[in-house]
Amino acid sequence: MTPKLVIFDCDGVLVDSEPISNRMIRDDLATRGLDLPLEQIMTLFVGGTIKGLSDTAREMGADLPDDWVEWFYERLYARLAEGTPLIEGIETVLDRLDAASIPYAVGSNGSDEKMAITLGQHPKMWARLKDCLYSAHTLGVAKPDPGLYLAVTEGFGVASEDCVVIDDSPSGCRGATAAGIPCLGFAEHDDGARLAAVGARVFHRMMELPMLLGV
Repeated sequence: MTPKLVIFDCDGVLVDSEPISNRMIRDDLATRGLDLPLEQIMTLFVGGTIKGLSDTAREMGADLPDDWVEWFYERLYARLAEGTPLIEGIETVLDRLDAASIPYAVGSNGSDEKMAITLGQHPKMWARLKDCLYSAHTLGVAKPDPGLYLAVTEGFGVASEDCVVIDDSPSGCRGATAAGIPCLGFAEHDDGARLAAVGARVFHRMMELPMLLGV
């Protein structure tokens, strides 16, 4: 069934920001007593919030100062502003949705500021998405809580079962399932087993998405 609304995660689905963020997290935590391989960083923290990351890192032994979250955001935003590429094929996907008159929105655990930095580097994408961004920071509810995605469906007046979520993290896929929204799990860099384990239908290249959506 072709959806009436497509809800995209931002990091790792629209913009290829995850490699930048994950390397920065790994490198900084290593200086603070928590030296983890990049694969474990991705498993533990992709799809979460920086605040949640800091709590987990402290529990695992990282020596983080009280202002670490604010400090890290400042550094991360500065690095992302230097250049954050789009996920290959995403503009073509949005072209196809536009041609089919299917609306789309963004539901992200990231802040509005972060989305403005990463998406704003790409004027056509920003023009398409700037008025349909839903941030966990603004709404006060983050994935895997279903409230973030439910806020999007309510904003568009579309029933959950008539939507599709595109997410690249287990927390995002769990949030979609909890909201009663079918989920397609985008696994560009691995086999997608973690996404399949939480009920997502996995795909590996963004150009596969139009067919999966029936457009």
